Amino acid sequence: MGVEIERKFLVCGNEWKKGEGVSIRQGYINRDKERTVRVRIAGSQAFITIKGITRGSSRTELEYEIPVSDAEELLTICEGMIIEKTRYTVAHAGTRWGIDEFGGANSGLIIAEVELQCEDEVFDKPPWFGGEVTGDVRYYNSNLVEQSYSNWRERPSSL
Repeated sequence: MGVEIERKFLVCGNEWKKGEGVSIRQGYINRDKERTVRVRIAGSQAFITIKGITRGSSRTELEYEIPVSDAEELLTICEGMIIEKTRYTVAHAGTRWGIDEFGGANSGLIIAEVELQCEDEVFDKPPWFGGEVTGDVRYYNSNLVEQSYSNWRERPSSL
């Protein structure tokens, strides 16, 4: 069974923005706090992903490629709105970062994610690094479908 170990950070400035990003649309068939089932179309590929409960910065994750036509159909039955974002992959000091620049109702939110081999793995912090939001449920994509960034009363000060 797969395990995802991921940490999330806010992003400052535009120094990170290089090259073309991949357009992503995703929705949630199930958003229970103990498990989520996500459908994602990323460029010309589509996936269904099942994630377990988060403990620290780790959780069970299983992901399977599916036909784009199936993903399009599944997006019509998802809970809440569909997340729109562009993902950029940026290398810094030997670490690959996924940087999501959100669109639609979540415009203005930019989050960097790094997947690690173990929870205490050490990595170099890039210059565009903002505050850590790992574990802050407001930043979970599964919560942004219901409580969009544009509707937050308080915005983070490190943007």
